[in-house]
Amino acid sequence: MTKLDWIIIFLVLTGIVVYGLYKSRTTRNLDGYFLSNRSMPWYLVLLSIMGTQASAITFLSGPGQAFADGMRFVQYYFGLPLAMVVICITFVPMFNGLKVYTAYEFLEKRFDGKTRTLTSFLFLLQRGLSTGISIYAPSIILSSLFGWDIYWTNIIMGGLLIIYTVAGGARAVAYTQKIQLVIIFFAMAMAGYMVVKLLPGNMGFSEALEVSGKLGKLNVITSGRNENGFNWNDRYNIWSGIIGGFFLALSYFGTDQSQVGRYLTAQNNTESRLGLLMNGLIKIPMQFSILLIGVLVFAFYQFNNAPLSFNDSLVNEVQQTSYKDSLTTLQAGFDSVNALKSKALLAYTNGTQTNTDVIRQLNKASEGYREAFKKMSRKATGKDTNDTNYVFLSFVKHHLPAGLKGLLIAVIFLAAWGSIAAALNSLAASTVCDFHQQIVGRGKPVDEYRISKWYTLAWGVFSILIAQSSSALGQSLIEAVNVLGSLFYGVILGIFLVAFYFKKINGTAVFIAAVIVECCVVVLFFNEQISFMNWLPDISFLWMNVIGAIGVVFVAAIAEMIFPQKLKPVSTLQPSLSSLEE
Repeated sequence: MTKLDWIIIFLVLTGIVVYGLYKSRTTRNLDGYFLSNRSMPWYLVLLSIMGTQASAITFLSGPGQAFADGMRFVQYYFGLPLAMVVICITFVPMFNGLKVYTAYEFLEKRFDGKTRTLTSFLFLLQRGLSTGISIYAPSIILSSLFGWDIYWTNIIMGGLLIIYTVAGGARAVAYTQKIQLVIIFFAMAMAGYMVVKLLPGNMGFSEALEVSGKLGKLNVITSGRNENGFNWNDRYNIWSGIIGGFFLALSYFGTDQSQVGRYLTAQNNTESRLGLLMNGLIKIPMQFSILLIGVLVFAFYQFNNAPLSFNDSLVNEVQQTSYKDSLTTLQAGFDSVNALKSKALLAYTNGTQTNTDVIRQLNKASEGYREAFKKMSRKATGKDTNDTNYVFLSFVKHHLPAGLKGLLIAVIFLAAWGSIAAALNSLAASTVCDFHQQIVGRGKPVDEYRISKWYTLAWGVFSILIAQSSSALGQSLIEAVNVLGSLFYGVILGIFLVAFYFKKINGTAVFIAAVIVECCVVVLFFNEQISFMNWLPDISFLWMNVIGAIGVVFVAAIAEMIFPQKLKPVSTLQPSLSSLEE
């Protein structure tokens, strides 16, 4: 790290904080603090939606995901555009018409207080934990690669954004996300350009893709089938992406307050819908581009010395153990195989080598050395050996020029801030509206604006504490966050599906169904991890969204027959005609 890098990091981060404070002026009430007085145009809604979803984990782990597993992760987003259409037709006019602050207010109007409280609690649980991971994930990688103290990195990662998030609420979040995304997209485009520029002289973008394709990294579309038929445990294929991804996106954008709160800030239904539909069109190309950078980094390391592990601190730890000599031998064999592979690939790109089987065999041997190091380091240190999350920043650290290196590190902070700030704002909104007003403040005059700021601060501190107490995650961080969400999103979506489409089912029935199905989803998840019930199939996390949503609808229909109740009048749920026509 040079002085130029530190100067750029300081200027970018302090600039965002100052800009957030400048834009923090808003009406001192709940409408102003949580919804920016419902005054945002569609393009700010779009950028806020994208900034909330695209956390630091997206930009850190996405390229590493492609490096390790190819492009097939992009299929995870294939259900997103269809989900945006459904939300625009059903969710947006209902939420805007009822003038709710949180999505869960609607559930009390449709069902009862206990259903609203349960759903809000599930949201607070998963979003609070996810926000802690969103702070911890980039911090642990930055601390490992650059030797920064993890605790101070967590505090800086989460602490600075609390300043403008507490001060300005939704307005500050939306305006800072706009600037953050502009800087992020510029920096990532520069990183992609530099990867191609650093390739051998006779290679360009198309040659890099050809090399990566021959080694199986351009697997954009996969069927999920193997010799035994369809593999339900295959995480990313076109069917899990379209079906499971649809249910996950429908729940995330339709029922997660961190996203609902973004499009409730819009001026009217039209602006909300435009922001959501444009997100559905842009998100897949954006994620494709992020993964493509990982594929280009993969191509780069076919012609340049790749490390046995991209986690530098792990390699250093192993060198201090009794496995030091074994590591030296392993590194020598790894370097030898990579030299042969690089020579074969250069011959292939020059047209003098046509036998791609040799290249694939050498690549398999190279991956074998990396797997051998993982086993060795696991024995030597007992720590997580997955280096997927370190691939991109390791490339930034060792190969990019001064200045751009600092900008990309600043990008990690900015991307984290964009999603964390929106999460804190939504956590505070749900706490104030769904709990404080209903339990503590009912019948009592309170300064809701001041209370909202205190809850925002409290959730910020809570998230930092979760980050401080976290241990290294044993999988891709982008997977870890989505797995956590899938434990709750399906059930939450199921509750809303019943509310919107099954008018004869009452609150007690859906409450019972939600509790039962949530327990079942948790059992399925832990069974996949440790297989304590061998008769249950292993199911990929994306399908848990489908199981949760459909399960709640099915069980609620049965429970309605057992516990019939008088339903609320439908008229109380109907928004005004003018709001639906906006």
